[in-house]
Amino acid sequence: MAFGGLTNDGGDGDNAEINMIPLIDVMLVLLVIFIITAPLMTHAVKVDLPTASSQPDPARPETINLSIKADGSVFWNAEPVDAAAWQARMEAAAQQTPQPEIHLRADGDLAYRNVAQIMADAAKAGLTKLGFVTDPHPR
Repeated sequence: MAFGGLTNDGGDGDNAEINMIPLIDVMLVLLVIFIITAPLMTHAVKVDLPTASSQPDPARPETINLSIKADGSVFWNAEPVDAAAWQARMEAAAQQTPQPEIHLRADGDLAYRNVAQIMADAAKAGLTKLGFVTDPHPR
């Protein structure tokens, strides 16, 4: 007559406990490895580097403000331009050294296809520095 719980497993059930000893052993081995290797990573090779004096290039690239209103009208530095004019100006700007930065200001209600057209024209002209200007303070 066996006295026990209400289960009928006969005492042969699996042990549901986790044996922590191997986990602790592995962690101690890793700790020792890190303690030994950490000082080796701080040593550096002493190199006597040559010195040179040079002045940084103070030439800042020109900034072009390209604005697009909600009705689709385009402004090059606050001057209204049509499609042929901005394409010609983009080609001329791409030839400059250093290449100017284009700051694109598009109205929030503007269709994306208008912005995509400006971006495609800039890429076709060879302009690589294109940035989007946003309002940091939402209304």
